[in-house]
Amino acid sequence: MYRLGMTPWEGYAAAAAPSVAAVLDREESGRERPPGRALDLGCGRGQYTPELARRGWDVVGVDVVPRAVEEARRRDPGIRYEVADVTDLPVGLGTFDLFLDIGCFQGLDPAHRAAEARGVTALANPGATVLMLAFGASKWRRLVEGAAEHDILTAFTAWELLDVREADTAGLGFPMNRTSPRWYRLGPRTVRA
Repeated sequence: MYRLGMTPWEGYAAAAAPSVAAVLDREESGRERPPGRALDLGCGRGQYTPELARRGWDVVGVDVVPRAVEEARRRDPGIRYEVADVTDLPVGLGTFDLFLDIGCFQGLDPAHRAAEARGVTALANPGATVLMLAFGASKWRRLVEGAAEHDILTAFTAWELLDVREADTAGLGFPMNRTSPRWYRLGPRTVRA
């Protein structure tokens, strides 16, 4: 898609900035400062990674597309960006308190979704959070992909769903504005005695 110059998700970044800010505000309320380490999964050219850094997170952005990562590094030289596959996250990245996935998980097949979840689990600090934006099931799924709550919970078996909220569709063009996007917040599953 980068080679073709077709990156509709980047247009959504500007339109979604207030929505993303509200989700991050909720996540950060009650946290000590600085908030900790964050991993931006499928960061592309760094649409959201700089916002996390601006908010005080020690952030790392990862994407499998080298060209996108190089562009992110050029734009934001003070932020760490790595070429890495979200389905095979390297342990050398360290551990994290927050995982941000905006549209990455939904584009993976079930086996790769489970692999992303295993990698996130391996790199999660105690009490970590996953914030995920995913388009819902719709007749436009072939065009814009998507993931239902069931898909997320099937992959993230070591995590529990803490919150689900509708995402703002302002700025989303057709057909993405017809996909019922949702924000999912997950935390590590607690072991009950």
